Amino acid sequence: MADLPSTLDQILQPTGQEKELLRFLTCGSVDDGKSSLIGRLLYDSKLIFEDQLSAVERDSRKHGTVGDEVDLALLVDGLEAEREQGITIDVAYRYFTTPRRAFIVADTPGHEQYTRNMATGASTADLAIILVDARKGVLTQTKRHSYICSMLGIRSIVLAVNKMDLVDFAGDRFYQIVSDYVGFAKTLGFATISPIPLSARYGDNVTVRSERTPWYDGPTLIQQLETADVASDLSSRPLRFPVQWVNRPNLDFRGFSGTVASGTVKVGDDVVVAATGATAKIARVVTFDGDRDRALPGDAVTLILGSEIDVTRGDLLTHPDARPECVDQLAAHILWMSQDEMLPGRSYLMRVGTAETPASITTLRHKIDVNTLEHSSGRTLALNEIGLCNISTTHPIAFDPYSENRRTGAFVLIDRTTNATAGAGMISFGLRRATNIHRQHHAVDKAARAALSHQKPRIVWFTGLSGSGKSTIADLVEKSLHARGMYTMLLDGDNLRHGLNRDLGFTEADRVENIRRVGEVAKLFVEAGLLVICCFISPFESERAMVRALVEPDEFVEVFVDVPIEECIKRDPKGLYKKALAGELQNFTGINSPYQAPTESEVIIDGVAQSADRAAEQIVTWLLAH
Repeated sequence: MADLPSTLDQILQPTGQEKELLRFLTCGSVDDGKSSLIGRLLYDSKLIFEDQLSAVERDSRKHGTVGDEVDLALLVDGLEAEREQGITIDVAYRYFTTPRRAFIVADTPGHEQYTRNMATGASTADLAIILVDARKGVLTQTKRHSYICSMLGIRSIVLAVNKMDLVDFAGDRFYQIVSDYVGFAKTLGFATISPIPLSARYGDNVTVRSERTPWYDGPTLIQQLETADVASDLSSRPLRFPVQWVNRPNLDFRGFSGTVASGTVKVGDDVVVAATGATAKIARVVTFDGDRDRALPGDAVTLILGSEIDVTRGDLLTHPDARPECVDQLAAHILWMSQDEMLPGRSYLMRVGTAETPASITTLRHKIDVNTLEHSSGRTLALNEIGLCNISTTHPIAFDPYSENRRTGAFVLIDRTTNATAGAGMISFGLRRATNIHRQHHAVDKAARAALSHQKPRIVWFTGLSGSGKSTIADLVEKSLHARGMYTMLLDGDNLRHGLNRDLGFTEADRVENIRRVGEVAKLFVEAGLLVICCFISPFESERAMVRALVEPDEFVEVFVDVPIEECIKRDPKGLYKKALAGELQNFTGINSPYQAPTESEVIIDGVAQSADRAAEQIVTWLLAH
């Protein structure tokens, strides 16, 4: 008996030759037939087992949308909610193969609210199939997905005009849709747009040429996918090796593990740490199966260096003669993926490859209208909106423009409170600061100033609802500290809005900027060696965390004056709650704007049970004890 194949690769590659892999996605508007098309490809490729087909036949009777026929879309729509609604919600990945090529296809949702899911599928794709319902033509979501494909670096498009059976396979309708789409997409930079008329339901022009489109002489969909030229040139690009892990199993082994993003690296090569400029030679290239002489793009390896240099997770190893940019100011296109709008000045975590650093969007340069591709002004980005932004990072990051290297030019922004992905970005270029701006060293520093005043400089940050008594307690705290001979400064929210922040309103974006400015001023007072007492509602946890990060860990003391909203409304010392409840005051915290209460404050004041004097005494006692 002949030996049986022992691996899936041997089954899929009976000739012993490695098949080229094509990653593509299907996208477009709702109910254009994306899942049906993938189901048809799997069915016609004979990659469905009998039990799978039986299950789909059974589910078709329950969830199907094509009458008594087998609904092939159910092969992909795996979530119960998807089957019940007849739509795609999550990104579904499927694998299939033909004698010429292997494929990984991402079925992405068409609904606008799931645009972020579509962008996830597009981020690793080489080609996109844009589906258009022949009855509806080019829709807003068609344009949105096309723009995102362009922004994410996809250059090969298959325009699949689906459901031709519902327009009697009319050639003039097909060519009108093609004309409309090409007219829209001419500025998106696609290298190829290949239009194909098809019916995913009946298989016309999917894997077999249809006799019902005699006016069409182009390839079938599978022929186009098998012959599409999307060859990657990652090997010819400069070396980029993001360090994912410092591998130190024992005292005799220290290596740097990761996946080669681009370029090649071999034993004897000189490499440099992009951020620091430290150099070393490659002594070994280690894999699970033993040492190799070189590593190519996509290879997961551990690099052993010939000399000891400082390398940590997040560093980028490159060749010395082809180093990337490394700056802390950059411009990038951002697709916003959070229900909470983007707010300039708010601190997020920015993850580029394996590197992570706090970052904030300093300016929204413009929004992009996906229908007209026109630019418009704005201050924030809402869910699924796209804009060109300036970003400031706490530490310099090494990167390539996304147009040159998708692996090292892409990033995500993470909400620091919820740890959810807030946005996905593509770096356009670095913003180099003016060469005449440098940090100036001073002989008299913070430690010297603090020593002169014999005190520990700190930010004492009061937060709580309007009417909680923050200002009264803060004033008593400063009075008590001053009586003890301590040097203080009190920053009050209302007072600063008469001067430094008088140009700001009370929208979420303005409130973020208000706290950002206050934080920078408070940091300067700490540098001066003072105890700076800050009294602000500061409703958002992200901004309080941002101010905390500006100083040393023990230099920020959060005081939460905890008073329920009902009690604050009863007190209403300025009559503001009355106006807010009457609809005369917008964006008022606790009424029509949220307050995110602290969860880990250093000092918590029960503003109902404690008097202002007792609360002040509690805070001063804490400060003196620390």
